[in-house]
Amino acid sequence: MSTYGARHYNSQATFSTPASTTLFRRLTWEGTVPLEVRVDSKELPANSDRGLECYYVQAPRVSYLPLLMPEIRRFLMDVVFDEAAAEILKEDEWWFESEDGIPMKWHWSIGLIYDNHAISHSLRSTRVATSGVPLKLTLHLASPPSDKLLLSPSVEACKQAFMGQLKEADFIRWGNTKRMTSLRKAEQDGIWEGIKEHNFDDFWRVASKVTPTTAPTRTQSPPPSSASVHGRPPSADPGNVPDRDGAYSVRCIPVRVYLPDGPVLQDLVPPMVEDGSPNTLGQYLATHIPLLFPLQPPPPPPSRTNPNPQAPAVQQLAYALIQGVLAPPEAEMAWLGACLAGADGWVNVCVGLVR
Repeated sequence: MSTYGARHYNSQATFSTPASTTLFRRLTWEGTVPLEVRVDSKELPANSDRGLECYYVQAPRVSYLPLLMPEIRRFLMDVVFDEAAAEILKEDEWWFESEDGIPMKWHWSIGLIYDNHAISHSLRSTRVATSGVPLKLTLHLASPPSDKLLLSPSVEACKQAFMGQLKEADFIRWGNTKRMTSLRKAEQDGIWEGIKEHNFDDFWRVASKVTPTTAPTRTQSPPPSSASVHGRPPSADPGNVPDRDGAYSVRCIPVRVYLPDGPVLQDLVPPMVEDGSPNTLGQYLATHIPLLFPLQPPPPPPSRTNPNPQAPAVQQLAYALIQGVLAPPEAEMAWLGACLAGADGWVNVCVGLVR
């Protein structure tokens, strides 16, 4: 079994973000999921060791399946295939399929694939989707279904798709792609290299230039004790100056909602609502999927017998997974976009049903 252990990071590296934001980004970065990879027995070359065709890996959530191929290939060449098989097999024709027979999408991060699959399986269970159970994948050695995979199963194709997602997220946030296009080619390549090498510092050294921060608003004459590491929405105080690079100053947050065995929803998600308060996950889901996330009705008016009425309870019909975590409805969308987005800049919300 392979695992991606904790790496030693440069403690001197600094980002223009509060400490709490960096903490959540690091926790997201360090997240892993268990995978069980088994070669299709019908495709194993002759003289293969059929007792060792299964491989386990604890893969980073932010990584992609093509980036695991070299490691899987080394395992297969060392303990499963013989030299003759190694000469005829072409890695660029390998592709993955779930135990349900669904081809795995190369342009989805491994964490998103895992969460989406866990929710699909939870439909046949009475429990909420949980982590810790390996995702069982079948590795095919030839004939990738290009009509279903949408792009070739190669590292270069995955890189191009990843960079395209970054630019799209950049446009949705700021209304243009100037932050991405102003990066030097070496910096753009460095973002991808950070993903390949699973290096937090290398990735965020560049990504922090295009990703909003949750730094509090700047005041005209801030007292020394007013600084806080906790990102909060802009205050209504007229003395505050909104941070133009802040999460609450973006035009919209890049969000995609993945319904169980259904379509992927994408819409413009403003960081603030009409009354000037932060837009929350609960408000967003209630607006776009009201049948699954009904709004909390207001409490009835007070009466003599009930001077402090409570709002009626709303039955929980669905839940939201973000980065494998059950996200509370009061989570602010701007904060999610700055702290729990994927490496490609998108907040991926996987919706599960309460059974």
